[in-house]
Amino acid sequence: MALLNPSDSFFDRRGFLKKSSLATLTTLIGADIAFADKLPQHYLPLVVDVDPMADKNKGLVVLNDKPWNVETPAHLLDDAVTPADKLFIRNNGLAPATVDPTTWTLTINGESVKQAKTYKLDDLKKRFKHYTYQLVLECAGNGRAGYLPKTAGNQWTDGGVGCAEWTGVRLKDILADVGIKEDAVYIGYYGKDLHLSLDPKKEVISRGVPMRKALEDETLIAWAMNGQPIPLVHGAPLRLVVGGWPASTSGKWLHTIAIRNKVHDGAKMTGKSYRVPINPVEPGVDPPEDQFRIIESMPVKSLITFPQTGAMLTKEQTLTLRGHAWAGDRSVSEVSVSYDFGATWQKANLKPAKNRLAWQHWTAEVKLPKPGYYEIWARATDNAGVSQPMVMPQWNPEGYCNNACHRIAVKVG
Repeated sequence: MALLNPSDSFFDRRGFLKKSSLATLTTLIGADIAFADKLPQHYLPLVVDVDPMADKNKGLVVLNDKPWNVETPAHLLDDAVTPADKLFIRNNGLAPATVDPTTWTLTINGESVKQAKTYKLDDLKKRFKHYTYQLVLECAGNGRAGYLPKTAGNQWTDGGVGCAEWTGVRLKDILADVGIKEDAVYIGYYGKDLHLSLDPKKEVISRGVPMRKALEDETLIAWAMNGQPIPLVHGAPLRLVVGGWPASTSGKWLHTIAIRNKVHDGAKMTGKSYRVPINPVEPGVDPPEDQFRIIESMPVKSLITFPQTGAMLTKEQTLTLRGHAWAGDRSVSEVSVSYDFGATWQKANLKPAKNRLAWQHWTAEVKLPKPGYYEIWARATDNAGVSQPMVMPQWNPEGYCNNACHRIAVKVG
């Protein structure tokens, strides 16, 4: 199929598609665009805004191989619990070549620890109670490809997210064992990943979270993923898992946690890394560093995992939909779907989460009224009443936290 260049020439002065552009699109699609009169301003259908995974949808998509940045097409995230081989990979450096669980240790230290201690992996398993939680991990840059103007960084579409089941010990229990001083503010993690330069003195990434998040029941020091030892690419043999916040806070190949008396200042904690402007900015404007805040809880979001975009339906066929929704530290209260570019919405059936900070599964059945090309949009609303934006949220210069409605294209013959 020929591709159109989505330039301003396709829109009239009010930002809506010109009749000539609509006719061209209809020819390219080979079907009428149902509810074309409902298209939002400056919006081009998916046939133009081509899914970059469309020719790679048989497997995961490599965005970068040094370091590894790999995302999962939405239809491969259909499992209730994300399998290890379908969970996205976001590395900042190189994974250690080998790891030995029998000699691996975790050290707890820092300015605000009462007694620094080192534990062998076997000590953690024997001394502390084990917990298992399903936890959403999402790259803060997930959805970056949907921002206009484009921002720097790996151009994640929608697949930088997953909800695996993690088993380990609660970080709060370990911290109770070492003791925390009253001036404790933050934790910072350190892993054994290697800097791309191979210089052992250079940190790759060393992020953290405030004490309130570190002390939540669901913040784990994990050694198992979906009932099996964590694979090397996902942080074996020991990983910090912090659900609901940017996955960069869930340090892989974990060997040390520092209890800090200040906001942690490790690699990727300073400058503009994993930060968004405190106040809204005009698209394309990059404010000074002191006008940014650290990203904490991720925004409400949803994903259509079935059917795959490009599905073909017969005229009388009911469209069965399913997917997941999540909302950082919050829960999802409602998911709705639209087939007329957001003009009307139909409520989906939403299940409760398996546990706090897990994603929620939803289903819906939609009857499309006539033959033609349709886009199915999904929109979640969290328990604070905050809903996903339809097309694009507030732009930010690092391209973080895009929680626009996920959408797929279908045709009715």
